[in-house]
Amino acid sequence: MLSTELKSQIQGAYTRFLEAKGLKPRYGQRLMIAEVAKMLGTISTDDEGRRDGEPAIVAVEAGTGTGKTVAYSLAAIPAAKAAGKRLVIATATVALQEQIVHKDLPDLMRNSGLNFSFALAKGRGRYLCLSKLDLLLQEGHAQSATAQLFEEEGFKLDVDEASQKLFTQMIEKLAGNRWDGDRDSWPQELADTDWSRLTTDHSQCTGRHCPNFQQCSFYKAREGMTKVDVIVTNHDMVLADLALGGGAVLPDPRETIYVFDEGHHLPDKAINHFAHFSRLRSTADWLGQVEKNLAKLLAQHPLPGELGRLIEGVPELARELRSQQQFMFAACEQLADFKTGEDMEGRERPRHRFVGGVVPEHLIELGSELKKGFAKLTDLFTRIAELLKESMDDEPGNGLSSAQAEEWYPLFGSLLSRAQGNWELWTAFTVEDPEDSPPMARWLTLAETGALYDIEVNASPILAAETLRRNLWNVAHGALITSATLTALNSFERFRMRAGLPRVAVTAVVPSPFAHADAGILHVPDLKADPRDATAHTAAIIRELPRLVDGAHGTLVLFSSRKQMQDVFDGLERDWRKRVLIQGNLSKQETLNKHKARVDDGEPSVLFGLASFAEGVDLPGAYCEHVVIAKIPFAVPDDPVEAALAEWIEARGGNPFMEITVPDASLKLVQACGRLLRTEQDRGTITLLDRRVVTQRYGKAILNALPPFRREIE
Repeated sequence: MLSTELKSQIQGAYTRFLEAKGLKPRYGQRLMIAEVAKMLGTISTDDEGRRDGEPAIVAVEAGTGTGKTVAYSLAAIPAAKAAGKRLVIATATVALQEQIVHKDLPDLMRNSGLNFSFALAKGRGRYLCLSKLDLLLQEGHAQSATAQLFEEEGFKLDVDEASQKLFTQMIEKLAGNRWDGDRDSWPQELADTDWSRLTTDHSQCTGRHCPNFQQCSFYKAREGMTKVDVIVTNHDMVLADLALGGGAVLPDPRETIYVFDEGHHLPDKAINHFAHFSRLRSTADWLGQVEKNLAKLLAQHPLPGELGRLIEGVPELARELRSQQQFMFAACEQLADFKTGEDMEGRERPRHRFVGGVVPEHLIELGSELKKGFAKLTDLFTRIAELLKESMDDEPGNGLSSAQAEEWYPLFGSLLSRAQGNWELWTAFTVEDPEDSPPMARWLTLAETGALYDIEVNASPILAAETLRRNLWNVAHGALITSATLTALNSFERFRMRAGLPRVAVTAVVPSPFAHADAGILHVPDLKADPRDATAHTAAIIRELPRLVDGAHGTLVLFSSRKQMQDVFDGLERDWRKRVLIQGNLSKQETLNKHKARVDDGEPSVLFGLASFAEGVDLPGAYCEHVVIAKIPFAVPDDPVEAALAEWIEARGGNPFMEITVPDASLKLVQACGRLLRTEQDRGTITLLDRRVVTQRYGKAILNALPPFRREIE
């Protein structure tokens, strides 16, 4: 039971916050605070303060406008502090992460009376690597074989005048304490090409062996995190930390209460995190470069002892592996029947999928040889990296100075990372799937690389449930998952399955403050065209769209297929096309800015977008008075992970269409409808150009899961 002291602290903070802001309590917000406090504030612990009962997990679906961040922060921060735990708030998008750090938490500190500290946790890739900057500003590297190896491992060493000026400016600002080395706090926009030369990753970083360790921006920021009550980060960072055993970068999961905002993304993020791929031709080319450049390196720096012997072993192994890669390429090329298809963002992805994840025996044999070879290469590079660390500590015997070892380490770290990635891919591609577990999805993708084409080999889990259950839910002190869309067809079952939520996890839905029936209309016109007939359906949209959206200042039209989006655009009259901004011509942010500017100038503006415009796009008021949805957003039928999951469910006697396809489409449709009302003052119309919601058996369930808009069904 929630202690009286904690309960009054949370209630008092909420009251103060509302009074300071001149707000009235929202029913949904109050319910959410109560649910979160009840779960996170009543976790039983042993003598050492560790959770000793069942996993403490609560999942709360809270509609747009509930004020989720305020609700969970007001409940979770006092609960975490009372338990002596750290609170980690993880989001799926950078936009929400920045909003929480720069707006929501400072606002809460000012107005609630709660006393807490917080910090933003980012990956190494957001911070400058001083050693990389030093290397770029040094002269005389361009002639060495080391520099050539640097170049071919992606380290571009030549510095033009503009880069020289930028890098010098950075050194000066760092020296004068006018910059902290964080990319996001540099006053100007930094191009990705410039920044990628200045940052590092886990495999290349020498850590405490680095002479710049005391000044390192990443480690300084990480040290700052050990002292704060609340850490704001993203889902990927949490998953990366858990993959390293937990507590590597973020606090130990057993000492942590997690909040996963935008939590409906977590299962997919986890699947992507444990998916593997490698391109056959480009990896063969890379192995050829490794063979050639390491031979040159040894010619320039003959090394005694074990380090020299290990490096000497690499070129021959790389040559063998290169030849095996070429055999695999020929075998895949001969076997594959690449079927064209689009991914969820409408990009063309010709693929060959192995049904049920079952790979032909001759490919298993070739893949097993590659796995063995990359295991040996990984072992060699691991040992080389260890010896380089010893040389950095000035341990004698390797024939390499500390400075030379420091220069070589990022190179061999990068080589190790790539070798290990290939070993992981071939392990996942050839492993026998356990009988009682979901199989891996395995497929080949045709990829373009300049003038030649390449074949990408892929292996991915189809469910992340077991991974999340084992590494997160069963270990964490407590966790909250929240989003505006966690239920599918008004049920948490699909999310429970995808996220592996323990059976004891508590679920709750709290209502949005929006009066949907007064604020919006759901219109289902009769286009006299079946969406399954793409040609007729596209022609009907071209014919009816101008009439349907007439009078709206801002309109968002959402498509499930890039081809249909382009065909509709091409089919519209030229004058009408001028008001349309189509996704893909500019960046997402530029497209949205242009749309807003047009509406601000009193011009009608129509956005054409795909899946990424159906979620996370915030267009309040006149910017979006009409949302048109071309079709029920069923998953792309040739997505390999979805197809493998469907096969597995069918093999177990289930109905994948009703268990996966329909619930997932329902959830995506709810997300798309969520673009209409962004504030309590918004008004508008949703038009769904798909009659299957009234003609098919499953349609009624999809219709009833939508927000309760006033319905106009022709």
